Amino acid sequence: MQPFKKYRLGQHVIERPWVMGILNVTPDSFWAGSRCDTVQAIERRVGQMVAEGADVIDIGAYSTRPGAAEVPVAEELARLERAMEVVRRLAPGLLTSVDTFRASVAQYGVEHLGIDMVNDVSGGALDPEMFATVARLDVPYVLMHMRGTPATMQQLTDYDNVVDDVLADLQFKLDALHNLGLRNVIVDPGFGFSKTLEQNYELMARLADFHRLEAPLLVGVSRKSMVYRALRCSPDEALNGTTVLNTMALLAGAHILRVHDVAAAVQARTLVDKTRFCHD
Repeated sequence: MQPFKKYRLGQHVIERPWVMGILNVTPDSFWAGSRCDTVQAIERRVGQMVAEGADVIDIGAYSTRPGAAEVPVAEELARLERAMEVVRRLAPGLLTSVDTFRASVAQYGVEHLGIDMVNDVSGGALDPEMFATVARLDVPYVLMHMRGTPATMQQLTDYDNVVDDVLADLQFKLDALHNLGLRNVIVDPGFGFSKTLEQNYELMARLADFHRLEAPLLVGVSRKSMVYRALRCSPDEALNGTTVLNTMALLAGAHILRVHDVAAAVQARTLVDKTRFCHD
């Protein structure tokens, strides 16, 4: 079992793994069960995640699944505002994150809506202003690995060695962010983004290698194709497989689990923590 290393993120310390609940305020996210495109649906989802013990709520207002429709900036912001009104009303004080690749949306979310973190699936590749923006905002930033765009990423899976290449890319961008003065960076290997099924499992098998980056590690595998394709089931049937992979990630020292199913992830964390305590 990998020892758990604590990290400070701004005013917060990750003393045990965080569970980040996914709030998709979109009509077209890849798993239909996660879509919340009305205020009533958002209220139900937020209430459930809070009751189940989420540490962070990650709000996505623009689906990044392959083939997703383009969303105008104004629509993304309107969806984000609607979600944040509910979150602040039902869960004041809970950490929030905005899942966006647009620097302007990140800036508006932090400065006007009080969002705490920025989660960028493109790792700065889809908006050249993102790194400078998050450095100026000085908020925790999730740096994810992806090649191309959501529409092209699955044609860009040619690596010499997927783990070493992803590590090198993240290190290069991590150095760039550090040079801009941003220290609160979380790294994400980008499971399912520009990776084949086999490459996703290579990353999982060597997940502990990502601690070389000396940054908190986020893992997002919830109900993804690497689960349901391997198990020959549907996303609706992929919770058990997701929990298995989340447990493996925790054993490898992951700091944040990004999930649709908060209760299952919290239970996995509780049992791994008990095992880690006995191990220590």
